[in-house]
Amino acid sequence: MTSVIDAYAPSEPAPPVPPRPWTRSRIAGVLIMAFWIAAGAGLIFYLAAAWDSDKVARYGPRLFSGLQTTLALVGISVVAGAILSVPVALGRLSKNPVFSRLAFGYVYLFRGTPLIAQLFLIYYGLGSFRPQLEAVGLWVFFRDAWNCAVFAFSLNTAAYQAEILRGAIESVPTGQWEAAKALGLSRLQTFRKIILPQALIVALRPYGNELILMIKGSAIVALVTVLDLMGETRRAFSRTYDFQVYIWAAVFYFVIVEALRNIWNALEARLTRHLVR
Repeated sequence: MTSVIDAYAPSEPAPPVPPRPWTRSRIAGVLIMAFWIAAGAGLIFYLAAAWDSDKVARYGPRLFSGLQTTLALVGISVVAGAILSVPVALGRLSKNPVFSRLAFGYVYLFRGTPLIAQLFLIYYGLGSFRPQLEAVGLWVFFRDAWNCAVFAFSLNTAAYQAEILRGAIESVPTGQWEAAKALGLSRLQTFRKIILPQALIVALRPYGNELILMIKGSAIVALVTVLDLMGETRRAFSRTYDFQVYIWAAVFYFVIVEALRNIWNALEARLTRHLVR
């Protein structure tokens, strides 16, 4: 069969790849890439030249401790926010006008105001009601800046995660509900075993973006005396007046974000390997 095909239609080599012309867009891209490579090389050279072993030995462990505080703060807040976001998202999807409006008001409030304002209102604002909080036994919690930061961050990210989850649930075709009902599954079983797993795959990428935004936004807790990575960086700068500590802080944040991005890409590829791309 192969010889007959070759006799009537002999095979020919593949055509050569056409040369890529140096268009304005390509030249601009190369120049921008060269600029960033040069800037990165210059930054590495500067950090190597300005390396001070005494400062690293003195403030390095403190920066590492601040990094641990940042990761703990974001981790606890994201988990607490994820738990709180489920009833809020269900409230947004509810046909009951009371639940729907309460959930909408919560999401509208925390998504429509800055996180730093929410943190200040909780940390400084609730301090104005110390006698009332002491009377109900809540002052023990709210007198600690760490607790106030976790509380504010959890409420804030819960609003965003609720909207992510709501949109993901609504993206699942209604036919899934109808098919599950035909099989005799209750609404709770349908939601838990069929709808929610599909919705979480859709919400996976937005969840990763929210986590990265929380990592970068956590720097504001330094303003309420929580010594996270940025708080320790500010304290080190106030004692050394060496601005390279801020460069190292930026490097730490960049490494965290890049690590999370790659982990999320691998997780998404793993969970969606059954889908046709």
